[in-house]
Amino acid sequence: MSIYPLIAIIVLVIFFLSAALRILNEYERGVIFRLGRVIAAKGPGLIILIPIVDKMVKVSLRLVAMDVDPQDVITRDNVSVKVNAVIYFRVIEPVKAIVEVENYTYAMSQLAQTTIRSVCGQAELDDLLAEREKINDELQEILDTHTDPWGIKVATVELKHIDLPQEMQRAMARQAEAERDRRAKVINAEGEFQAATKLAEASVIIEQHPTALQLRYLQTVNEMSAENNTTTIFPIPIDLLGPFTKMFRKAQNTPGTGEPETSA
Repeated sequence: MSIYPLIAIIVLVIFFLSAALRILNEYERGVIFRLGRVIAAKGPGLIILIPIVDKMVKVSLRLVAMDVDPQDVITRDNVSVKVNAVIYFRVIEPVKAIVEVENYTYAMSQLAQTTIRSVCGQAELDDLLAEREKINDELQEILDTHTDPWGIKVATVELKHIDLPQEMQRAMARQAEAERDRRAKVINAEGEFQAATKLAEASVIIEQHPTALQLRYLQTVNEMSAENNTTTIFPIPIDLLGPFTKMFRKAQNTPGTGEPETSA
């Protein structure tokens, strides 16, 4: 018996096995086409195909992070900016992702670019900078709605960079500086108002209790004496001599303490 038929059989078996057997990872699914018609999405593990009859297209079910190219956007208040974003999505239904759209990755990229220009163009610059979470949620909802027929789920959309023109950056810097100056002036005015209020309250108390002024004077003298000054001037207020003046006048008005009368 010739050995050539046996070799031919072995080659055919190896060819059959290489064409019929496929191994898919846990995160992969295989969309099977049999004579051009979709049979099912199989996997993971060992997949057996009919050579020449069956064709398999692999689809990854892992989360994909897509970086969207910077887009030139004109906001509602006519400011030209460049917006860059990142999209996180995953394939939920492999059959739809292969059958409904030719290249779902390219389609997702183009849809994201047009959606970013549309949504960001409807917002003003201040809202675009201050309300990113709101814009991210709006972008995610729109993209998820459009990609649902493709069997794709958009998990998150995040705006990465918002590049402003140089003249706009300088204008915003001047605005922030003016705002800080305004706050500083308001705080200073509030401090002056509070200090004036306290001084007015203190003047009322001192007016009702003149002795408090003398105590305050003695406290000031004590503080001045603690400093290392070579010369110290002690101002004596008139109110401090008030009690002594009252005592002197009282002594003059007391009978028997006046000057003796001279006889003619």
